[in-house]
Amino acid sequence: MRRSMAILVVAALAVSTASPAVAHRAAAQDLYPAVGAGTSFLDHTGLLGDVPEPAWYEANIAFVDLPDREIRDTYYYRWKSYREALKYTGPKDGWIVSEFLGPVGYSAPNGGIVAAAGHHVYEGRWLRDHRYLDDYVDYWLRGSGSGPKPATDFLNKNTTDWAHQYSFWAADAVAARAAVDGRSRFATDRLPELIRQWQRWSPQFDAGLGLYWQTPVWDAMEYTVSSYQSPDPYHGGDGFRSTLNAYQYGDARAIAQLLRARGDAAGARQYDQAADALRTAQERWLWDSNAQFYKHVMRDGNPGRTKLADREAIGFVPWYFHMAPASNSAAWAQLTDPQGFAARFGPTTAERRSPWFMRDALNGCCRWNGPSWPYATSQTLTALANLLIDYPAQPYVSRADYLSVLRGYALTQRKNGAPYVAEAHHPDEDRWIYDGRGHSEDYNHSTFNDNVLSGLLGIRPQLGNEVQIAPLAPSTWDYFAAENVPYHGHNLTVLWDRTGSHYGKGAGLRVWVDGQLRHVQSGLSAVRLPIPQRGDGELPELVDDFANVSQTGYPTARASYSYSADPPTKAIDGQDFHLDVPGTRWTTWTSPNSEDWLEVDLGAPAPVSDLRVTFYDDGGGVRVPATYDLRYRTPDGQWRDLPGQRRSPATPVARAVNRILVEPAVTTDRVRILPRRADGGAVGITAFSSWRAPVRGLTASLPESVQVRAGASVETTTTVTASRSLAGVRAGLAVPAGWTAVALTPASTSRLLPGRALVTRWRVTAPAELPLGESAPVRVLATASGDSGTSTAVASAQSAFDPADFAAVVWDDTFDTDRLGSYRVDGPFNEATPGFQVSGGALTASAASRSGAVLSAPVAGDARGTAVVVEPRSFAGSAPEDSLFLGQIAGNRDFALAWFNNAGKASGVDVTVGGVRRGDEATGGCCAALSFSSGDRLAAVLGDGRLTSWIEHDGRWSLLRSAPIGNAVDPAVVAGWAPGLGLRLDAGALVIDRLTVLRRA
Repeated sequence: MRRSMAILVVAALAVSTASPAVAHRAAAQDLYPAVGAGTSFLDHTGLLGDVPEPAWYEANIAFVDLPDREIRDTYYYRWKSYREALKYTGPKDGWIVSEFLGPVGYSAPNGGIVAAAGHHVYEGRWLRDHRYLDDYVDYWLRGSGSGPKPATDFLNKNTTDWAHQYSFWAADAVAARAAVDGRSRFATDRLPELIRQWQRWSPQFDAGLGLYWQTPVWDAMEYTVSSYQSPDPYHGGDGFRSTLNAYQYGDARAIAQLLRARGDAAGARQYDQAADALRTAQERWLWDSNAQFYKHVMRDGNPGRTKLADREAIGFVPWYFHMAPASNSAAWAQLTDPQGFAARFGPTTAERRSPWFMRDALNGCCRWNGPSWPYATSQTLTALANLLIDYPAQPYVSRADYLSVLRGYALTQRKNGAPYVAEAHHPDEDRWIYDGRGHSEDYNHSTFNDNVLSGLLGIRPQLGNEVQIAPLAPSTWDYFAAENVPYHGHNLTVLWDRTGSHYGKGAGLRVWVDGQLRHVQSGLSAVRLPIPQRGDGELPELVDDFANVSQTGYPTARASYSYSADPPTKAIDGQDFHLDVPGTRWTTWTSPNSEDWLEVDLGAPAPVSDLRVTFYDDGGGVRVPATYDLRYRTPDGQWRDLPGQRRSPATPVARAVNRILVEPAVTTDRVRILPRRADGGAVGITAFSSWRAPVRGLTASLPESVQVRAGASVETTTTVTASRSLAGVRAGLAVPAGWTAVALTPASTSRLLPGRALVTRWRVTAPAELPLGESAPVRVLATASGDSGTSTAVASAQSAFDPADFAAVVWDDTFDTDRLGSYRVDGPFNEATPGFQVSGGALTASAASRSGAVLSAPVAGDARGTAVVVEPRSFAGSAPEDSLFLGQIAGNRDFALAWFNNAGKASGVDVTVGGVRRGDEATGGCCAALSFSSGDRLAAVLGDGRLTSWIEHDGRWSLLRSAPIGNAVDPAVVAGWAPGLGLRLDAGALVIDRLTVLRRA
């Protein structure tokens, strides 16, 4: 074979830094976006106070000065809490904005929750670094957040994708964001996805009424006043609500606006007409002209479409989207009515007149029938600002009311006298009532800073090249300022000085653009000002190769020692904050060692050129190190100091980024950091990352998974595609230690033209000892001459199940004869046993109501590995239970079973030992998506302390779940349990063609 046809990429690739193929000079990007020309009237350091990484705020936020200290301090606190909520999920999805700082079981992949995504975009649109929201918007529209989810009751049985799990005003938020950063192209490029997002609510559209219905809990509101008047107070009765209908109205208007910006007038008319129809229907069915308020209308058992008597704060939402007509402004009288929504720590989420007000609200989370929720308060404030600025004058509320509600909202965000936001607050008492330790801290479920900037200070963003300034701040205030607001690629400063004595720049209102005074006026009346068209302000793409939010698979982290509450994986979890609870750090607290190391294992080699470390310092037992070493693993397994380090700062600092540029870059599979204190004390790291710039205009891809067998070879393909003309394009395939990859076709080209691809076929060989179900990363590395970046993509090389590897047949029941008497019938579900019948070469389990049992075969498992394979003929079609269970069982109190739920299209693992149900440490978490077709087979394989579950489609077995059951029960004990087949259904009949139990020969 010619040399060009045989490129070998060996595991643990850490080629000498003299090799031009893998060692090149990295073009260091700035750590933060450049602020550019602006003003410097305010004391930024004093306003920020003691925040970690102050340089991030200096680069990203608008600095605000207010005479109201509570609002001002809350403003800076909310930027701190928003910074904490920024989570880097990995190269696929990049940045997301989290709701909770810690993970929750009902989130989308990598921890996204769409419930407050509209708030996240409205708040984050004021950041100078646009990459956070670029990634986050794409996460919901194009990435993992737009992907399929199980249609289960726990995850919303009404919808099948994560972006519709909760109500979401996607297009409106994207357009609102474009109005701030001026990057309309980003928004219009996503019109196909925004339109798809809007259309996918159609299953919840009632054509007869012309309105959408929603279940209150999937409006992100449990136990509402309307919910209490349904048979299901937690979820709430499905109803026509002014939430989803207003969101769909706002999205239709935004889509029309973006279509017009793209020159599609006809398409815009279609969505404007849809919005007009929604507004007409809402006025007809949801507006109560007697009560002067929008109300919930039950969908079921309500043929007359009678409105509920109670007012809820969601009735203000139509003004958020300019949906409500001016003639309905009387609704706002309820905001300040003591029997309406007025409260010292309000507004309340339900009017006080309601007999359901605060029902059970103090008896556990989470009631929306009166408590003050920041989610609702921020919506109400946005709606109120729209009313006061964009609608005709009305007598019901005033600018003073806006300030009063905003100030009350700021005072709500306190705990022990310091700024703090949790889930919900008592409306009349100075205390949070829904505030779980390790769960609710700095809860990112609302806006505040957007209400300050666009409401109180009246910076009203526009899609065109202008800005409206219409402050709601009182003219009696002596001063206020918003300095260097990132707006359309410029810095906008708005300064009010009533007498001219506070800032010394003259009396009245002044506006600067990029440090140049552009407007002066004596009062606070609204004004529109032109803004110069922006140039190319796009920031370069960067990827962190160390990040692993799920803390499973690769990359992974290990350490010589870790305090029990601070595992090494927390240092690469994509988040960087310095709270004690919840924590996101690795520490060596209580270590007996004089020094310790933290190691990141990439699984397969990648270039390392821009390392960043944030050290934890609690001022007590864990302190910033005096120095640290950085090492990498060479191909022969040795650890060497990383060459060519350029550190900034030279000496380690706490609570700020310590950056290490490696020049030239080194390609390796493992990196270690060894931080040391002079006194040998404990150290800690909140974030350890390795940032890489892809080649501009070059994308790399390969199949998502490569199935292999131990010691065998398999072929795969890499594709490197250019969007601009590039010279000297090369592709490499990096594989883990013990693996090899050989190129079978050319892996380089002298020039790659736009739209063309370099496709390379590879032979990948796995090591002889490879556990079943184990996944290892395979990484394509693509480079081009004249560009310092590396474009990569990662696939999972997986040891796949093959029944041929389990040649010994232990039990095989084709149900041609009735052998039911041979099985032991177990009842681990504590339910009625289904009716079982064997006939016509099939086993049928039938039931009229919830039933379930496990048929345990009259054989034992095997310590070398046991495979239980089933061939279903048909499922029952019942819901929510229409499930099969496969695994091993020793009665009702001891079992390890993979479950396959056809109704919910999901699969997972249940482990119970001694009657105690075990959690994620034994099951591996929940859940995998399941898509079953006629003719598919299902399998569970137990061995080596793991249970792996599989589905075979068109002759190919695919892994569903891998559960470390050995963490809960000795594998030798499991080997003695009986292989079992469980059947569970709510009604109908489950039919099975064959059950086979195999073991390794």
